[in-house]
Amino acid sequence: MQTLFHYNWQVREDSYRLCEEIAEEELLLKRTGGVGGILETLFHIVDVEWSWIRVLQGKSDFQENFEEFNSLKRVRELDAKFKPEVEEFVLNWDESMENNLLHDTLPDGRIVTDTWGEVMRHVIAHEIHHIGQLSIWARELGIKPVSANLIGRGLAPIPQKK
Repeated sequence: MQTLFHYNWQVREDSYRLCEEIAEEELLLKRTGGVGGILETLFHIVDVEWSWIRVLQGKSDFQENFEEFNSLKRVRELDAKFKPEVEEFVLNWDESMENNLLHDTLPDGRIVTDTWGEVMRHVIAHEIHHIGQLSIWARELGIKPVSANLIGRGLAPIPQKK
């Protein structure tokens, strides 16, 4: 689990660096798919990750407003603010948490139950989904997208020979 969170964080940082090469108007332009444009999608990734982790911790969740974070600098600041809490939770994850239950009431009154492990995998998959969208948008702008390759990122420890 930790490896995939670290992977997402590395790709996100790579995406921020790529965005430094893109005009702000392009970052804010509404695009097909995603939740708006490039910058709003990055904001959404950060907000959703933090929100789910807070829910699992039993903490209150509130929705941030993109209009308050509609610059690359502000999205990066928000990410820096939220990441320590997320990272602490991820680094302290252990197998005993896998089957903890999260009960949620939907707007229509239905109650759904998911395991914490399902929620954590959803958070990982959610960001990977949006990484794909960011890749398409980069190509549309004529820019080489961020590599989505997990291999070569130094995330898996190499076993030492005895």
